[in-house]
Amino acid sequence: MSRPQCPHCLRPTTHCLCALIPTLDSRTRVLLLQHPSEVGHALNTARLAALGLKNAQLVVGEVFDDLATLLSPPGYQARLLFPADEAQPLQAYMPGDQPLLLVVPDGTWRKARKLLHLNPLLAALPRVTLADGGISRYRLRKAPGPGALSTVEAIVQALQVLEAPVSFEPLLKPFEALIEGQIAAMGEEVFQKNHGDGRRE
Repeated sequence: MSRPQCPHCLRPTTHCLCALIPTLDSRTRVLLLQHPSEVGHALNTARLAALGLKNAQLVVGEVFDDLATLLSPPGYQARLLFPADEAQPLQAYMPGDQPLLLVVPDGTWRKARKLLHLNPLLAALPRVTLADGGISRYRLRKAPGPGALSTVEAIVQALQVLEAPVSFEPLLKPFEALIEGQIAAMGEEVFQKNHGDGRRE
């Protein structure tokens, strides 16, 4: 029999994160396009980001029929947060700048690329990227390379740049609790063997 689940954060009710999820305003609108394979993942960080930001929307799917509408909310200019040679580094808004609709594909790199392949409108968006050197606190997935961040971390970093000096750090509170909970569940020894580097943080 499956464990009771919180309908809001989708965590088991015994490990509900809702008390830690903030309600933050942002000038930037965030559109999260989540690959269906991520929905049931224990570390569903895109959902945490969508729940913590008032001006955010989470849409699950592989092919988005209403993508043209999703990508054109009045008053915003759409940008895809995804690496590419021509991607522009994000910079703080200047007075009078139109705010961004920051479009964030959520999934493994392979699944995220598939979303772009299946949705040409998405792939055609101008791309933006984060500054190099971001350190992930995500200690439970093998990162594909340095600077690889979880979805919620990438969103926090992007918003911190765009809307400086506003802090979006509170978004990471439920994420960090989630990580700690997973580590506690697997036990320190198993964590160190599979994910650790021999030292405690």
